[in-house]
Amino acid sequence: MESITVIIPTYNREKLLKKAIDSVLEQNYSHFELIVVDDGSDDDTGTLVAGYPNVRYIRQENRGAAAARNMGLEMARHDLIAFLDSDDWFDPAKLAVQARAMAEKPEYFISHTDEIWYRRGILLNQKKKHRKPGGHIFADCLPLCAVSMSTVMVRRALFDEVGLFDERLPCCEDYDFWLRASVRFPFLKIDKPLTLKDGGRPDEVSFQYGTGMDRFRVQAILKLLEETDLSPEQERLARKELTRKCVIYGNGCIKHGRPDEGRFYLELAETHGI
Repeated sequence: MESITVIIPTYNREKLLKKAIDSVLEQNYSHFELIVVDDGSDDDTGTLVAGYPNVRYIRQENRGAAAARNMGLEMARHDLIAFLDSDDWFDPAKLAVQARAMAEKPEYFISHTDEIWYRRGILLNQKKKHRKPGGHIFADCLPLCAVSMSTVMVRRALFDEVGLFDERLPCCEDYDFWLRASVRFPFLKIDKPLTLKDGGRPDEVSFQYGTGMDRFRVQAILKLLEETDLSPEQERLARKELTRKCVIYGNGCIKHGRPDEGRFYLELAETHGI
């Protein structure tokens, strides 16, 4: 019965946070601590969390989700780490099922699960491209974010090997981390929907950045090519995806009246892609 640290980063989500916290405290697995990292909220998040005496509350200046998760990791007491975004929630069996799976396969440093999606309370059918992969998933992680943050359970040793979340990225910091991790390590996939999420709100990063998110994914791939020892096949796949993203994003910029930005990305594709 290994102990787990659950980390919830949050920013101005007082009205959603209670559901996330309650879903952790109602787990049928009792060997955990819960840390809420408040990334500089100006609502009543602190008052809400104060009503939970068994929840550790950490407040920092607003520095983004990556910095909040890194702060949670710094304060975590346990080797096994789970993350939960403040607008998601866990199935009651999530920690028990996932901890058992990782105990049975200790060679894995990271696992993730399936999830159930809602949009404004309506159940969504996930597309084929959103199916969660397992094993060596580097190729799956390049086109889009193939792993959802609220589904993962990670051994601290993985962060020692691949580093923390990149605080320079205002979004897609999870995409960047999955790339760095999947270059070297397989992912244990648990074929059960143990995380639930309800999207379609304007406070979501995907809503705020929209199609512009790909410029951060391009940044992550460039960093990977420059800083990581890739196999020839991994490098080929990374450059191919870099080319695809740069061409799509660059042409989109030109179409929407940003020719200088568009040419920059098209030239980037020619210089670093294939």
